[in-house]
Amino acid sequence: MAVKTITIDMEAYALLSRHKGGKLSFSQVIKAHFDPQPTAGRFLERVRASRLSESALDGMEQQVGARRREPARAVKR
Repeated sequence: MAVKTITIDMEAYALLSRHKGGKLSFSQVIKAHFDPQPTAGRFLERVRASRLSESALDGMEQQVGARRREPARAVKR
């Protein structure tokens, strides 16, 4: 894997370190923050690429349609 060296100030380093939490690499923290955010269009692309059966896709479409007709509900705790 190719790598690049970047220079950041101490404040930026401290922010990255806090998000890193000892479990992630700095690269993972940066990618999680700057990777493209999920959208309906990207989800649709993944669904189409997943090669699901027509009946599975139809079932998903029915579920989504049913949810559109219902008002949003608060999560019960």
